[in-house]
Amino acid sequence: MENFEIPLEGTPCEAVLNGKSAHHPERICRLFPADGGLKRWGVESYCGVPLLNSAGTVVGHLAILSERPMLDGPRGLATMRIFAARARAELERLQTEDALRSANEALARSEERFRDLFDEAPIAYVHEDPDSRFIEANRTALRILGLKPEEIAGMTGKSLVPDTPDAQRAVSGWLDSMARGTATTGTVLELRRKDDGKPVWIQCWSSLAGDGSYSRTMFIDVTDRVLMEREKARLEAQNTYLIEEIKEAHNFEEIVGQSRALAEMIEKVKLVASTDSTVLILGETGTGKELVARAVHSTSERRNRPLVKVNCAVLPTGLIESELFGHEKGAFTGATDHRIGRFELAHGGTIFLDEIGDMPADVQVKLLRVLQEHEFERLGGSDSIKVDVRVIAATNRDLLRSIAEGAFRQDLYYRLNVFPVLLPPLRERPEDILPLVHYFVRRFSLKIGRKITRIPRETMERLVSYYWPGNVRELENVIERSVILSQGSELEVAPGVLPDSAAVHHTPAAAPLAAQGEKRPVSPAPQSLDQVERTHILEVLMRTSWRIEGPEGAAALLNLNPSTLRSRMKKLGVRRSTKALS
Repeated sequence: MENFEIPLEGTPCEAVLNGKSAHHPERICRLFPADGGLKRWGVESYCGVPLLNSAGTVVGHLAILSERPMLDGPRGLATMRIFAARARAELERLQTEDALRSANEALARSEERFRDLFDEAPIAYVHEDPDSRFIEANRTALRILGLKPEEIAGMTGKSLVPDTPDAQRAVSGWLDSMARGTATTGTVLELRRKDDGKPVWIQCWSSLAGDGSYSRTMFIDVTDRVLMEREKARLEAQNTYLIEEIKEAHNFEEIVGQSRALAEMIEKVKLVASTDSTVLILGETGTGKELVARAVHSTSERRNRPLVKVNCAVLPTGLIESELFGHEKGAFTGATDHRIGRFELAHGGTIFLDEIGDMPADVQVKLLRVLQEHEFERLGGSDSIKVDVRVIAATNRDLLRSIAEGAFRQDLYYRLNVFPVLLPPLRERPEDILPLVHYFVRRFSLKIGRKITRIPRETMERLVSYYWPGNVRELENVIERSVILSQGSELEVAPGVLPDSAAVHHTPAAAPLAAQGEKRPVSPAPQSLDQVERTHILEVLMRTSWRIEGPEGAAALLNLNPSTLRSRMKKLGVRRSTKALS
């Protein structure tokens, strides 16, 4: 039979659908004359019961229409109620199945939408078990960490942490917080990508699941931010260094002199300046090695980048590696922050390693690697840092002797000695003394406010005949003191300004200014550089009554830092009981 619809009003079904059972044993058409269907179908009797759900609400009805009388009403109703109960149970089962199927379909759609959001979200998500093993990760997390989906199973997040003090300390603190059940917010961790090992920094927020069975972590990639902050710190340090360089740059305005030896040296500097070759400047203390290094840099293609200076003799042995190559936070006691080294500051420019002969052996090994491979690791770090730096080194030591004594590496010497520049001492180029004196007189007259217009011949002869163990630096200091002490327009070099040994330590080259026919004292036997320096330091100390510091101390007269002077005294065996060598 096809489905059909009839109005309920005026039919025997109306009462049943209102929750009442109905039994009409015969002549039903007379009882419900408005129901035309009963007459058309020839219905004589009717028995119906409502279908109720578990809440007692009518959800339908069950009825029997017969062409014959149904006289056994109570029995028929009881039977009908049994069928109705079974029908209700089946109906509820079907409804429950439909509801469950709809719920599962909705859940599947929801999970699909969540999975799409989870996988495609710009924020990375990972779930880890209590042993830090990955349970799952979204695509963003896989991309940031350099992982493939099949690599997730059994892998631990800790395996991506580099073996550096700073990184290990940060992740340990994060894991401790998670173990205590404390949520972490905004923690920055340093990791290594699984695919290429490159460093990546993440900022993460983590919490434990309610039952503690796993942790939820979302994170973002902050590598660019961290690198920008480090570059900012490097540029700020470089800027500070350049400001200091600008202030110091006025110490040497030009190379002054007219000797052939100086002219040949300048020509060599011009030749090597346009290249990136390593330069080794050799010369006694005070000959102007830093000035030559500046000249090489300022005429090179790197002149618009920094020239970074490092005095290897002044830095304490335990700190020189950190000073040159930088260190990570926690690399050693007192390393409370990340520090950029001088080689990073000099990136793109030039680094000047003065007193290279005093560099400790362990640092020599690291410097050799920089010269060979142009890379190094910070102290306490594991990342190789590439640098583009030109190296200029200088020393007053005999490096070949240091090699023979085991104090300097032979392979490093050959790496440094690509283009040697030898600065002759001032006593070997006396023709440069006159222009240097005039140059320093003009400079210090302007600086101090004196008007020195004349230099007596006797004064100039004293200056030219002096041995100058301290070379140009000593001459500069003598002229500055003399300008200060001069009262009129004439330069006065007081007797105490030049050591008494000036009459003994002279060179035959001073003859052009000496009186004709004058008997000249014979030059002493040649001394080693250390002997000359030792004698000079002793003479100055005796003049200052062994006072080292202060404006009138030996360090100021020698234009040295007091700690540097003490270091030189210790090395040369200069003690208060020591007597000057004649």
